[in-house]
Amino acid sequence: MRQFISPLRVSIISLILISTQNLISSDASSYLGGLAGAPFRLGFAARGIGMGNALTSVPYGNLDSYYNPALLPYQSLPTVLLSYGSLSLDRRLNFVSYTQHLNPDAGVSVGLINAGVGNIDGRDNDGQPTETYSTSENQFFFSFGLVPDDKISFGVTAKVLYYNLYSNVKSTTFGLDMGALYSISDELKLGLVLQDVLSKYKWDTSKLYGETGSSYVDDFPSRKRLGISYISREWGLVASGEFELIGSAKYARFGAELDLFSGLQIRGGVDQISFAGDVAAKPSVGFSVQTQVASWNPKVDYAYVFEPYISAGMHYLTLSLSFQ
Repeated sequence: MRQFISPLRVSIISLILISTQNLISSDASSYLGGLAGAPFRLGFAARGIGMGNALTSVPYGNLDSYYNPALLPYQSLPTVLLSYGSLSLDRRLNFVSYTQHLNPDAGVSVGLINAGVGNIDGRDNDGQPTETYSTSENQFFFSFGLVPDDKISFGVTAKVLYYNLYSNVKSTTFGLDMGALYSISDELKLGLVLQDVLSKYKWDTSKLYGETGSSYVDDFPSRKRLGISYISREWGLVASGEFELIGSAKYARFGAELDLFSGLQIRGGVDQISFAGDVAAKPSVGFSVQTQVASWNPKVDYAYVFEPYISAGMHYLTLSLSFQ
């Protein structure tokens, strides 16, 4: 019996690892898709993803510490955000957060990123169906930002990374993000972020295999990002561009957002522009509709991402509620 179960478990775990680390990445040909933390590099919520994830230096609108915790002091109203991602290949990517300004010159945010792959078909050694498997990859975060000077702000994010891969195969670890924002002028902003510092997964299969089990560490690739943005309140325009090092890979991205009239915004961007030309870029488009109900300001954001190697794209829908 042990000779039958052990190969079966190895096959199942291998399939889940391949599905989670590669399929959840929008680009299977990139080596980054096979490295730890792939879903957490897809972005955060519909606004950021719709702008090509180029929000490192944008202290305007509803702000997400995912892009830069130094943005948090510029959040004007307490905001609750709920986001759902509809992805192909049975993938999921969802977000929830709460962000609030702290007087006089600080801001705080707490939230969760949830990702995974479902409907993984389990088979025995004879190819017969056994049961359906799924994974759950989660990032719980707490972020704090402070403005010590009129020109500059700093922020830090503490993250708990929890991955439920398979029965008795789980990882709980810790990571950090750090960021800064510098105001060149009222219109021009410069942002710098170091992301996934110390982030890793630690795997131990001894509970599953006993003495034949093993343990190893799966490090996240470090991320270093520099962004610049132009914000024109007169024209209702935000335009931004970024350069990023993810491990040894070099990428650029850009995005723009335009207020058509009160309560309606449109946006677009291009993410994953490779300097080596080894992967395809990911264009995105989106819009927002906002209204006011008493002291509440509900807003709905939608984004669509064109995946270069899959016929179906990614859909993201975000509901945010700001209140006085």
